[in-house]
Amino acid sequence: MGRLEAIRIFTKVAETQSFSKTADLMDIPRGSVSRTIQTLEEQLDVRLLSRSTRQVSLTDAGKLYYERCQQILTDLAEVEAQLTHARTVTQGTVRIDTSGSIARSLVIPALEAFYAEYPDIDVRIGIADRNIDLIQEGVDFVIRAGELEESSLVARRIGDARITTCASPAYLKRHGVPRTIADLEHHVAVNYASPRTGRILPFEFIDDGRPVAIAMKGRLAVNEGAAYIESAVRGLGVIQPTRFYVAEAVREGRLVEILQDARTLTTPLSIVYPNRNHINSAVRTFMDWLAETLRANPDIEG
Repeated sequence: MGRLEAIRIFTKVAETQSFSKTADLMDIPRGSVSRTIQTLEEQLDVRLLSRSTRQVSLTDAGKLYYERCQQILTDLAEVEAQLTHARTVTQGTVRIDTSGSIARSLVIPALEAFYAEYPDIDVRIGIADRNIDLIQEGVDFVIRAGELEESSLVARRIGDARITTCASPAYLKRHGVPRTIADLEHHVAVNYASPRTGRILPFEFIDDGRPVAIAMKGRLAVNEGAAYIESAVRGLGVIQPTRFYVAEAVREGRLVEILQDARTLTTPLSIVYPNRNHINSAVRTFMDWLAETLRANPDIEG
């Protein structure tokens, strides 16, 4: 095995802190990873990693070597990108992660057009409503709705997703159509519980320039987007989802938007990726294309 490949394996071990996870991500035997690191340490005559039964960590010498290796790989990737810039074919596999609602409503409907333009890029979508470790799980970027927590990751704001309030025709026939925010006191909701905290999220509006949160009455609460929408379609209560997620149900008449004169808040929509100096061309292509496509959605502002 050449020194360059050994460097690639070492940097991946440093990032994942695991021989087995590196082996899985790089699709090589675990024994090869261990032998590569051992050979590299023998050649350099220095210990790069501290091993334990649970994970590995960088020694001081390992940290210095890792920083230099990162720069070598970045410089090499940039040179290769410049040399192949004239190529018209971009190829590779892109691994992303997002919520089920974003995947179903925004990403998957756009893929047919993407593949028509870039037939040599494969996309793998992971579905999770939780924060994941992008490096540990081998994910290139995630798409998230809502305010982001502070982290070392890079956030690329796509825009702000509109929020709407709606219910099924059957529900409105039974309970009447609320005309004002105050009318919601006489209605029941399908409440949404945060998958991360379990907290019931209130309905939110802007009244007289100020945000107003309303804790709605409701006998049902769910923590998953598809179940949230289906519960409303079944007439179990009023919901307040992102507009793009119910656009099809509204077009088909399965849900009816209400209180459209009442202003609602928006929720940020962002692409988040590791703070890497270089992103390969397939990932960059899909990221740029997806950001442009989502900004064109009428339910996403900015």
